[in-house]
Amino acid sequence: MTARQNRVRPTGEIVAEPFRGLFMGNRGILHDGAGRLGVSRWKHPHWVCCVLAFKGRHRQVMVPNNYTELFFLDEAVALAAGHRPCAECRRADFNAFRAALNPDLRAPEIDSMLHPARVDRGTRRQVRHEAALEGLPDGSFVLHEGTAHLVWGAHVLPLARFGYGSARARPRGIVTVLTPKPTLTALRNGYRPVLHLSAAALTGP
Repeated sequence: MTARQNRVRPTGEIVAEPFRGLFMGNRGILHDGAGRLGVSRWKHPHWVCCVLAFKGRHRQVMVPNNYTELFFLDEAVALAAGHRPCAECRRADFNAFRAALNPDLRAPEIDSMLHPARVDRGTRRQVRHEAALEGLPDGSFVLHEGTAHLVWGAHVLPLARFGYGSARARPRGIVTVLTPKPTLTALRNGYRPVLHLSAAALTGP
């Protein structure tokens, strides 16, 4: 069976990949009746990151006239792509994210803050910025030597197809940051995303 185009990368692309990953996301209805993505990459600003199973609910992927299920290797990838924890199926994580970002904000207000920080209104491309790698918080994603890398502790981990590659020492210097600035604030203030098992050697279980 041909893989559907519903796997999101930290660089913003949505690609065809049979391995779903640890989390699911929603940006609205992006596919047609045949399950193919059109031009749009979102239909609303409420980009959430959800668990794969919740209260026994079952869904057929890419049902016509229903939202497009998107998938992420792990939560750090979802955050880099511009998503935030779902306030329903991940209420505790949403509350932790909100507390680390701004405890006075409601979910729609967080989305209003995130949307211009993740996509450019004119080009509709991912918003990126430059920063010193040594100053970035754990859980952020950067482009290093042309490849998306997870930043964690004294190391960076390259993103591979089914997880993370071998860690290398965190270099110094200016890099292109993929994770939106508001999300970096939450990470700096202590929010810790759920990571794929391939990162456990450095981050713990």
